[in-house]
Amino acid sequence: MTASFAPRTLGRTALPVSPLGIASSYGVSGRDVERAFDHGVNYFLWGSLRRRDFARGVKNLARTHRSEMVVAIQSYTRVGWLMRFGVDRALQALGTDYVDFLGLAWWNAAPPRRILDAAMALRESGKVRHLMISMHHRPAFESVLSDYDGLMVRYNAAHAGAEREVFPLLQEGTRPGVVSFTATRWGTLLDPRFTPSGLPTPRASDCYRFALTHRSVDVCLTGPKNGAELDEALVTLERGPMDEAELEWMRKVGANVRDATKRQPRRLGADLIDRLGRLSCGKPKQLSA
Repeated sequence: MTASFAPRTLGRTALPVSPLGIASSYGVSGRDVERAFDHGVNYFLWGSLRRRDFARGVKNLARTHRSEMVVAIQSYTRVGWLMRFGVDRALQALGTDYVDFLGLAWWNAAPPRRILDAAMALRESGKVRHLMISMHHRPAFESVLSDYDGLMVRYNAAHAGAEREVFPLLQEGTRPGVVSFTATRWGTLLDPRFTPSGLPTPRASDCYRFALTHRSVDVCLTGPKNGAELDEALVTLERGPMDEAELEWMRKVGANVRDATKRQPRRLGADLIDRLGRLSCGKPKQLSA
């Protein structure tokens, strides 16, 4: 394996992307967004929580580096005609005429035709270059592969089911790009309380390295809260892919985290997933490993 992670192409889009992507939701500053770009990061997701300072950082970069950036936004709307309004507001805030990806977020099954038609109309208008979808019921990805140029997939050492249910569906040369998220499993993979006795607790960069070592993952999203967390994420690029011993260690930690957290009270995030699942397609599917 190489000593570091090199830039790659995001699936069939031919867009050059950094292995790491920065998401807006957790509080990283606009200044740090610009610093991340200086360190080779070019994928920016103005996602679930649209932080104004994050947008300011993207806007500053876009003035002179827009062609070098891959900018993604998400839409959670279940009302097709509202989608254009959300995209227009995002374009204004980010200081760009288009976004590279519009992600349809938090679906448990293929979105209804009215949603896909609204997204395709935005693509035809030029305001959106490509469509992406995030789904928490992984078997449903098989039904949408031809409609979307990007997939957002939950993938980490505690929830590696994408290796069985999503990644085998992807054919080199024609596959959608893959952006993985929740690499730290909401921080539980970093919690020494859930680490098996005798094993070291992973760092955040270990979690990102685990995801990026899989050949099907093009971009691993990070959600730094501050400059220190961004620094740890950036170390991922230098540390490079994991070897087999490291992957085995991460899987042991992940299995323990999964088993231990099953005995914990349900987290707010899981409840929100279920609630949005009800809005998107009725009865939510159970989230698997």
